[in-house]
Amino acid sequence: MKNEASSSNSKEESLVVDCGRRRSSCGYCKSAGRTSISHGLWAHSITVNDYQDLLDRGWRRSGCFLYKPEMERTCCPSYTIRLKASDFVPSKEQRRVYRRMQRFLDGTLEVGKPMELADDPNASKHTGSSVNDLVSSSSGNESLSCGTKRKNKAEEFMNHLSNQIDKVVHAYIESGEFPSRIQLPKAAVKMVSHAKRKLSVQGSEDLLYSSNIAFQIAATLRRTRSAERDVHQLRTSKHSAEEVDLGPKSIAEKLAASLNQLATIPGLSIRACNGHINFYSTAKCGSSGKDDQVVSLPEESGSGSQSSSTKKSSEHCQGQKRKLEIRMKRSTFDPEEYALYKRYQIKVHNDTPDRVTESSYRRFLVDTPLFFVSPSTDGMVPPCGFGSFHQQYIIDGKLVAVGVVDVLPRCLSSKYLFWDPDYAFLSLGKYSALQEIGWVKENQAHCASLQYYYMGYYIHSCRKMIYKAAYYPSELLCPLRYQWVPCHIARPLLDKKKYAVLSDFASLQDGEFSQSCIPESAMELQHDENGLEDSNDVLMGEDEQMIEIESESSDEELEPETRVLGSAAIDDGDVTNVLVGLRGSRLRYKDLQRAFGPSERNYLETQLHSYQRVVGVELSERMVYSLG
Repeated sequence: MKNEASSSNSKEESLVVDCGRRRSSCGYCKSAGRTSISHGLWAHSITVNDYQDLLDRGWRRSGCFLYKPEMERTCCPSYTIRLKASDFVPSKEQRRVYRRMQRFLDGTLEVGKPMELADDPNASKHTGSSVNDLVSSSSGNESLSCGTKRKNKAEEFMNHLSNQIDKVVHAYIESGEFPSRIQLPKAAVKMVSHAKRKLSVQGSEDLLYSSNIAFQIAATLRRTRSAERDVHQLRTSKHSAEEVDLGPKSIAEKLAASLNQLATIPGLSIRACNGHINFYSTAKCGSSGKDDQVVSLPEESGSGSQSSSTKKSSEHCQGQKRKLEIRMKRSTFDPEEYALYKRYQIKVHNDTPDRVTESSYRRFLVDTPLFFVSPSTDGMVPPCGFGSFHQQYIIDGKLVAVGVVDVLPRCLSSKYLFWDPDYAFLSLGKYSALQEIGWVKENQAHCASLQYYYMGYYIHSCRKMIYKAAYYPSELLCPLRYQWVPCHIARPLLDKKKYAVLSDFASLQDGEFSQSCIPESAMELQHDENGLEDSNDVLMGEDEQMIEIESESSDEELEPETRVLGSAAIDDGDVTNVLVGLRGSRLRYKDLQRAFGPSERNYLETQLHSYQRVVGVELSERMVYSLG
């Protein structure tokens, strides 16, 4: 295996082996069969320009294996998503993530849970100006004040309430009340402002917190039912859709009743109100006009040591500044990174230790076919160069996160991120995305063509990926014409159909969507978008899979009608100029045709047509198609 393509040759070239159609199990819809269908290439080497062009045709890499979903046939169509960094507008939630990190680095963030940070050395300052440029308009200067302390405690308590709701939702899934075959969203609890609190006071109770999770769950269930009706497979866990009312009001009432039965939230009463789950203080605290009333977290049984640890962590956090360093290093194996990756996979993704091997880590996140291009001063290459990199996040000398990225002529492509589970409270996935967007903006001064931030694939039916569209204004790649279409136009189309020729609607503007154009589920999603932003941290690039493993070739498995359509499309292309590599020589296919017999020639031309269809005519004539 290799860390990067060798650049010792005088001429750099892309050399690929066509693996054809691949079938594998799907990690998103968890279907029983091999329903994930893609075309694969094994890249011995590839230039950054060729890989950039492949990205812009829907390709992606896992180590040295390149794959492109067959969008019309695969179970979960994966649309390439990107953002023009200079146009980025951070959301309220994204600003909050940044401010939280700033408070942590300044020593003003009160960490209320034992995060094993007490052993960390402390230092003096933070270096992260690129993110600061993105969110400085709202970051402000936060001092160590009573108000800040109370705000941090409130955030901690809201996280506790969110976790309690998630436990109840999980119990309903296990009991069969909610379907288990789809992924339901995580809960988010928000503090109610004093102005709204006045309007909602009931009796002697103050409304403190509220969650709109019931609307999100209802929207998810409705979209799932709609999709199932389209394929005549409507099922629910215990009852038919007609028998069970799973609207927001009903769901909120179920969850509120179960939360009250838990009796683990002293000092609060919980009621459902028009689809919202509201948390009220059981004691009237007076109308002080403050929005920062906080209920204490319940102590867990046997938590003596935990209380001590929490206190120690809190004392360490207050007043002591930390230093964040972000280092860009070329992709290579690093034992410290591998140890962090292993811990992350086991704790966050529940992998067993025997599955997180050094060889799989190297194959997935270290090996790369990309040629490294050295930096230049002519405005064509950024200071780090082009190629594959590991972006290390180091706090006070401790490695806490690693972003695996490709720096290409037009973009930074985010591949994967893994982080220390002890730092989950910092939402490092979201924070690193902000840093990477800032990095693109910063490096445009050195490389004018470097303008975009690629976030991998967006799967509309996968709830875990909705967060990618929150990086506004992002675009999705049309799977047919390879044109970029704004997300706000594409998403309502994908609510109706999982595969859509997005460029058919690219000319539509916001006002041109009538209510009849947008399905009801899409309207619900727009209504609940703020709630989605507060879901648990999801990793940029988490869609990556090591699909070269546990996949199988299936060129012979085309249905008859697809085979006819595919042949018609393929035969339109002229493959005579495809660049072929054979025994060290580089020849156009037209110069090789006569070297093969009729049956061999027919088979090879079928393969070349298929290859040209997925990579495009230009790349088929530029990259070397290896025959050995």
